[in-house]
Amino acid sequence: MSPRFLPAMLLTAACAWSQAPVIPDTPAGHTLTAWLDAFNSGDRARIQAYLAKYEPTKPLDATVAFREQTGGFELLGIDKSERLHIEFRVKEKGSPTTAFGKIEVKDADPAEVVSFPLRAIPPGMTAADMNPKIDAATRERVIGGAIAALNEFYVYPETAKKMEEALRARQKKGEYDAAGGSELAALLTTHLQEVSHDKHLRVNFVPSKLPNGEPAPRPDAETLMRTQMERTNCFFEKAELLPPNIGYLKFNAFPDPALCGATATAAMNFLGNVDAIIFDLRDNGGGDPKMVAFLSTYLFGESTHLNDLYNRKEDTTTQYWTLSYVPGKRLTGKPVFVLTSKHTFSGAEEFTYNLKNLKRATIVGETTGGGAHPVSGHRIDDHFTIGVPFARAVNPISKTNWEGTGVEPDVKVPADEALDVAKKMAAEQIGNERAKKK
Repeated sequence: MSPRFLPAMLLTAACAWSQAPVIPDTPAGHTLTAWLDAFNSGDRARIQAYLAKYEPTKPLDATVAFREQTGGFELLGIDKSERLHIEFRVKEKGSPTTAFGKIEVKDADPAEVVSFPLRAIPPGMTAADMNPKIDAATRERVIGGAIAALNEFYVYPETAKKMEEALRARQKKGEYDAAGGSELAALLTTHLQEVSHDKHLRVNFVPSKLPNGEPAPRPDAETLMRTQMERTNCFFEKAELLPPNIGYLKFNAFPDPALCGATATAAMNFLGNVDAIIFDLRDNGGGDPKMVAFLSTYLFGESTHLNDLYNRKEDTTTQYWTLSYVPGKRLTGKPVFVLTSKHTFSGAEEFTYNLKNLKRATIVGETTGGGAHPVSGHRIDDHFTIGVPFARAVNPISKTNWEGTGVEPDVKVPADEALDVAKKMAAEQIGNERAKKK
C-alpha cells in the first residue's frame, strides 16, 4: 500500500474513534458500563450477577426475556452526566428502535440503582422530547390534575388529602421547578407513594400527544390485543409433568379469560391427571380478577367465595366466586403449591392470598410485593396521565388484604430455591397418599 494513503486512513480511524461514546468515570457511568456488558453478553449468569450487585429488585427472567427481544443495545451517546446520574441513548441491535435511558444510583459501593427508566423514542422524536422543559402553567395543571383525580377516586379519601398537602408543600418549596416532563412524572410518583405506600399509584408522561377526551374504540382493538396475547402465549410460559406425576405451571400474568381462557384451559387440561400441582408465580405481575377466579375453579369441587372488591367512589362491592363450570377435569383435593417472590404482585397476590386463607395451597418462597388496589387511568392533559387505585380487596375470611404487607409464604425460602422445595414437598405428599392406598 502506498504510504501517501496512510495519513488519510489514520485520520479516518481517529475520527471514528473520537466519535465513539465515552462513558464517564463516575458511579453512574460504572453502572451503565456494567449493565451494557452483562446485558449484551446474553449470558444468564452474567446478567444475574449484574442484577444481584446493582438491581436486586429486578426479576431475572424478565430481564433475560427483554435481552432476547432486543438482541442487546448499542450505545449511541451520553446526553447528560453527573456523579450519580447519567442520561443516554441506545439502539436495539435487533431492530431500528432507539431508546432513551436514565440511571440514578445511590452514593455507595456498589452504586445500587435507584431508578433506571428505559423508554423507546417514538418515530419522529428525539431524546430531548422524552424529557421536555415544563413551564409553570403546565406544572400547575399537572399537579392540580393529579390532586383532583386522587380526591375524586383514590380508595382512601383521607390519604388523598394527605397526598395533596405533601405535593403542595413540595411545590411551594420549588422542588418541581427544574423538572422536565418525565422527571416531573417520576418525582410526583415517588412523592405520592411516600405518603400512600401504594405501589399501584403512578403519574405517567407520554411524549406523543394524547387524544382529547376518551378516544373512540378502534374497530380492530380486540384483534390487536388478541394478536399480542398470541405472541406471548397469553403469558403462559411452561406446563410440564415432573416426577412423580407433579404438574408444574408457570405463567407471568392473569390475562382476561375472554381472550386467554382457551390457553388457560389447555394448560390445566394438560395437567388434569396430576397428583399435585405447582403454580409458579415468581414473575407474575397480576392482571384480571376474572382469570384469578377462572383458574381457581379448577381447584375446588363446589362454589367458593374467593374475594371482594370495594369501589370507594361508587360505594359498591363486587364479589368473586369460583365458576359453576370450567372445561376439563378439576384437581379437587389434590395438593397445591404456589411459588412466590418479591416480584409477585397484584392479581398474582390475590390468587395466592385467596388460596392461603382458604387453606387450599401451601405457599413457598418470598413475601410478595404488596399491591391490593385495582387501578383506573385518568388523563390530565396532552402528555400526562395518572393511574389511581380506586378500590380495595376485602377477603371474605380475613376481612382485609395484602396491601403494603404482601402475602407471607407458609414456607419461607429464597425465590430461586422455591421450586426445588415445593417439588420435594409435593413428592412426599404423593408418596404418603400412595402408601395409604396399598
